[in-house]
Order: sequence, then structure tokens, then C-alpha cells
Amino acid sequence: MSSNSPQSNQKPDLDETINVTQAHGRVASESAATAREHRIADNGHEPISLWVIVACGVVLLIGGGVLGNVTSWFDYQALVKPNYVRGVPEGAENTGPVAKEALAAYSTKGQKVYTAVGCSGCHGPDGRGGAAAPSLAGSAWVTGNTQKLSMIILNGLKGPTSTGKDYGVMGAIGANLKPDELAAVMTYVRNGFGNSTSDVVSIEMAQAAKDASAKRDAPGSSLTSDELMAKHNQMLPGVALEPTTKVDPVKLTPVP
Repeated sequence: MSSNSPQSNQKPDLDETINVTQAHGRVASESAATAREHRIADNGHEPISLWVIVACGVVLLIGGGVLGNVTSWFDYQALVKPNYVRGVPEGAENTGPVAKEALAAYSTKGQKVYTAVGCSGCHGPDGRGGAAAPSLAGSAWVTGNTQKLSMIILNGLKGPTSTGKDYGVMGAIGANLKPDELAAVMTYVRNGFGNSTSDVVSIEMAQAAKDASAKRDAPGSSLTSDELMAKHNQMLPGVALEPTTKVDPVKLTPVP
């Protein structure tokens, strides 16, 4: 075939001013962008504006600050009336809390009081004491006459303890205890840590202890061992509960 064939001289009909490479690159770039935008719109994944993110962060910070300064909104004591008892729906049986044996119920509450008022901080969770406080395990003042123990809890102690060792001054950490709380913590330490008096200090006895403490010349001031032995080495008046007596686990009062 001759080299002068009409087909061999054919050329694309393009404007001489067009740069073919640049034109193809631009078309490819625009196609890719169009495809990307179309895909985002279809999937609903449009990017979130930075200003929206910043605004949400500011709102969360302000909201956190407001909630942090209005804790009373969530304070149970502020929202619920004193001595509130939830009512029983009409037709429902008023069973109340399940009654427990006195020794178990008092000891359970007493352990909570022991921790709450700070006894465990010095005497330890196991009652074994240490450099700052004597051991409650096997202590003659813990397992002995109840008025003596109650006076120490309500007023504190200074000078020698039952073993003769001086641990400094113990404050009146139990001065603000209610009678049921005092009864519970006394029962707990007298029957815990290896102690086993097998008795339950009643709320009546604890009230008698608070009355005796209030009659001191300086209520709330730490006692000495001399005052303790001379004036309070006796059992508290009142009737102790039998360990197996069924009581309300919250109020610690006997139930029928």
C-alpha cells in the first residue's frame, strides 16, 4: 500500500490552541469531584461545620457548670421530706422491709456507722488498732460494762486506756449520733473483731447513755480513765434485746 494513502494523512479536527493533555486532566478532575459530591449526598454524610462542633462544646461546658452548682436539684435530703415513708398502693399488702434478727440487723447498721463517723480511720476496718489507737478486739472496755463504752464513743478519751498505754486524745466522734446509731455501733464492736458478747444494746439503752453524757460537767469533753471508772463503770439502764428478736432492719425496732 502506498504511503500517500488518504488514511495515513488524517489528523484530529482540533483547534491548534487546545492543549490536549491539560484538557483531559481537567475533565478527569471534574469528573472525580462530581462523583465524590454525588456519593456524599447519597449517603447523607455531609461534613459538619467546625462552628457547629465549637458551639456544641460551649453548650456542654456551660451546662456542666450549671449542673455542678445546683447539686441540690439531686439531693435526696432536700427533695424528700423528713420521716417520709413511701405509701402502699391501694389493694396492695403492706409488707414493709423484711424483718431480721436483732443481732444481725444492729451489726449491719453498726458497721456502716463505724465507717461513717471515722472509727475505722484509727482503729482500722478490722478493729485491730495501730500506732494511733488501741485495738478493739478483746478490749475490756469494749466488751465490759456498756455505759463505759458509750461514754467513750460520745465524749472521747484522753490518757491511759484499759491496757495502760496512752494514745493521746480521742475526740467525741460519736457526739452527734442518734440513739439507734449509737446502739447499732456499740452492738457491732461488742460482737465484731472476734468479740462475742452475744447481746444487743437497745435503743432505750442508747438513749440512757446520751442522757448520762448530757449530765456531765462538760459534755463532749474527753474523759480520763479515772472519771470513766469512777462514774461510768456500770451497765446502761434499759432492757437489752435478745439477739434473735425480729426487728425492722431500718428502724431497728421490734416487729410483731
